[in-house]
Formats: sequence, C-alpha cells, structure tokens
Amino acid sequence: MTVLLAGCGDLGTEAGLRFAAAGHRVVGWRRSPEKLPAAIDGVAADLSSGGLPPLPADTTAVVVAVAADAPTEEAYRAAYVDGLANVLDAVLASRGSDRGPDDGAKGVGGGIPLRVLFVSSTAVYGDAGGGWIDEGTTAAPGGFSGRILREAEELLHSRLRGTGITPVVLRLGGIYGPGRTRLIDQVRGGTAVAPAGSRFTNRIHRDDAAAAIVRLCSMSDTPGPVYLGVDNEPAELGEVLRFLAAELGLPRPPSAAGAGGSEPSRGGNKRCSNALLRGTGFEFAYPSFREGYRAILAGAGVRHP
Repeated sequence: MTVLLAGCGDLGTEAGLRFAAAGHRVVGWRRSPEKLPAAIDGVAADLSSGGLPPLPADTTAVVVAVAADAPTEEAYRAAYVDGLANVLDAVLASRGSDRGPDDGAKGVGGGIPLRVLFVSSTAVYGDAGGGWIDEGTTAAPGGFSGRILREAEELLHSRLRGTGITPVVLRLGGIYGPGRTRLIDQVRGGTAVAPAGSRFTNRIHRDDAAAAIVRLCSMSDTPGPVYLGVDNEPAELGEVLRFLAAELGLPRPPSAAGAGGSEPSRGGNKRCSNALLRGTGFEFAYPSFREGYRAILAGAGVRHP
C-alpha cells in the first residue's frame, strides 16, 4: 500500500521507515523534505496553509503526526486544528477526484479502505487523581493543549463521518526515546525533584509509538475510533527518577517537600490502560520505562531531524 505521512518529524519518520521496511511506499509531507531518509519520498508541504498537494495514487493510510512550533494556544491551534483541517481537505478532494462509481470505501486509487490516523495525546483526559482511565473515559482536558487536541479529534470524526474513510485517534502518553531525555538531563543536572506524594505518569518509547501507528494502519481488522498509546506500566514519577539516578550512579533526587520546591504537575495524575491496543496483537519492544531508558542510556537509536 501507499502511506502518506502528513507531518514527518522524528515520530513520523520512524513510522515511515517501519512502513517502508514492511514493503510499502511511503510519502512524507513536511516543510523541509530534504531532511528525510531515502526510504521516504519527501514532498514540500506546510500543513498549516491551504493548497496541499494531492494525495498519491493508491493511498490507503494517512498519518497526521504534527507538532506545534511553540507551547502557545495559537501555535497548537495552527498545528493541530488548522493543520488537520487542511489535510482532511486534501484527503476528501483527492478521494473525490479519483473515486469511481463503484469504488465504495476504497482508498484513493482503489484497494483496502482508506484510514486516517491522527496522533493525539492523553492530555485530553486532564487529571484523574491517580485513577485508571481507558478509551471509554470521558475526556476532560484541563489546559489549552488538551482542549485543542480534543477539538481536533472531534473534527477528524465529524469530517469523515459517512465518507467510508476510517478515522483513528492514537492518544500517546509522554514520548521519550533517542534525543528525548528531559528526565535524564534533570537527574544528571541535579535539578530533578520527586513529587512529595504519589503521582502517576504514563509514557511510551518513540519506537513503540511508531510501531503502534504502523499496526493500526495496516491491521486487517478495522481499527476502533480511539486507542491509548502508553506502555504496560503507569509509573510514579518519583520511582522513575530514582531508577534513573541508580542507573546513572547518582544520588536519589530529593522530594518536593524536602527540597522546598513545588510539586511538578506535568501530565496530570492518572493511570492509562493500553489493553485495547494490546488487544490488536500489538507487542511492546519497551514494555516499561526500565527497558526504554536503559536502551537510551546505552545509546540505542537516533532522533530523526
């Protein structure tokens, strides 16, 4: 099949390389396509502006994996809502121009039904007080990032309703991996502070996030509308920081109470279940933060430009 990556940064590029390794043609839209590896056909495109290129013939999966240019409400809206809207315009225009009277719900040029996967975030849930959540939990975002991502999710489903195209939302936890070393850097720099109380975090290694994208786009069964992309073990932030300190041979980070600092609030306090994703047959290369961070500390993998 042909896969279009609308937004092809680090995560999109890793997913594209995995699609290509499986024998699929991969096209990547990004502002600087010359940075893409040879396995991905790069096309210059600014998703936040209109007039995107037509979809390649025989496109059977579109992955929208964008990132905001800045941590502001305006930047998030431009990337996630406006960018997705422009991609959907291109999807529907290409499908309409290439579709014959008997094509039904086939891809742009025929074949298996077209799927559009939007990479979202567990930020749409806000804080759950340490409780468990899954795909059936009502989204209740607490900040602008979660609210805008939830708006984009609703846009995906409303625009594709009745078209025969399958919309899929993959809500990822905190992505870590090659070049994504915020917690490691905090421990090494002596600035890491563990919460005074229990606060659960949810994460996924970049490679597992990319593999999940490939799985949901290529599985023979029709995927569901929403999946949580997190590893097998929601972990207390203090436990993760202490693990990293031990691996690095450094002192245990102090708690917020003992350090006189404020308890960090990044990501909220919730435990996300990945049972639905695992139910597709998906298996994690890094089932917990331990395997993932050990691989990073050993120098495994590279971050794509």
